[in-house]
Amino acid sequence: MKICHLTSAHPYKDTRIFLKECRSLSKSGYAVHLIAPSAPNEKINGIDVHGVEKEAGGRFKRMTKTVNDVYKKAVDINAEIYHFHDPELIPVGLKLKRAGKKVIYDVHEDVPRQILSKHWIRKGIRRSISWSFEQYENHAAKKFDGVVTATPFINERFSKLGCHAVNVNNYPLIDELQLKVKSWEKKQHAVCYVGGIGKIRGIHEMVEAIKKVDGKLLLAGAFANKEDEHKAIRKEGWEKVDFLGYLDREGIREVFQQSVAGLVVLHPTANYIDALPVKMFEYMAAGIPVIASNFPLWNEIIEENQCGICVDPLEPKKIANAIQFFIKNPVEAKRMGQNGRLAIKEKYNWETENMKLLQLYNQIESTNDGSRER
Repeated sequence: MKICHLTSAHPYKDTRIFLKECRSLSKSGYAVHLIAPSAPNEKINGIDVHGVEKEAGGRFKRMTKTVNDVYKKAVDINAEIYHFHDPELIPVGLKLKRAGKKVIYDVHEDVPRQILSKHWIRKGIRRSISWSFEQYENHAAKKFDGVVTATPFINERFSKLGCHAVNVNNYPLIDELQLKVKSWEKKQHAVCYVGGIGKIRGIHEMVEAIKKVDGKLLLAGAFANKEDEHKAIRKEGWEKVDFLGYLDREGIREVFQQSVAGLVVLHPTANYIDALPVKMFEYMAAGIPVIASNFPLWNEIIEENQCGICVDPLEPKKIANAIQFFIKNPVEAKRMGQNGRLAIKEKYNWETENMKLLQLYNQIESTNDGSRER
């Protein structure tokens, strides 16, 4: 069966889309196509990749011209199942559904809650936009053949609507980030943060915290906006930050190799409190302890597996104390890192989640008409 994954916002080698979902489906015998912006037109790891032009001009151009180009390419491919990954592609999914195709919506984020903290939307209208989008998303989701969600919290929302919702957690591949054998004592006095960088992701608190300790911060990723970048660079602790920019997967593994702990001190916003941040599980997969926000869900995971320390993400001094603890106590840091690695092997891994995705495809494939209310 020919299936086609669609994204207008993610890079074609996105970890969840390409490395996990597309490759897993390809290995299971599906003829997998992927449409993505700025992608090469070639077969990669058994997946037929199709590029559309990434339009200059910001979000508006992407959400109009790029989305339309994705739709045209999707029609040309003429797959049996379409699986899309961006909320801006909901209209494309509805068009494909009306054309008689089977359609899956992959919900990576709780977008209505995410809208409440979008810096580029004026504060006074965020709540009304959030409410309006949620009504639209709910209405559309009920028409699709499947909804794949990245967290149990998001899954509960769509299940209550009566959608065919399956929770496929974005856990890491067991062996992808496993570190080379290296004495823990040879690590740098360094902690790391890998991912999107911005105010609500804790960049300012991280820079203030590293100023207070005998160590440095390995910072990998891209800033969400210039304002946050300029403010971070002007902080006194910035001289102890190694800003590495965007890294490929091998580069990320090397950062983990050098670090005694990984930071995930996101602010307590509605979109984060019930999230399962992939970076937290990637730190665990790499065998380094986690310094995380003290949200109840995260605290439960970290305490249960004894793989890190939870702190108030708005208190740089508490973050600094946790960093200093791992720098000064390498034996305990190594023990917690090993605990995290064991938890990934036993529970929090893609190899387990993959089976839920394949089961959904089998169910949709076995339904002859695959139709829901249009």
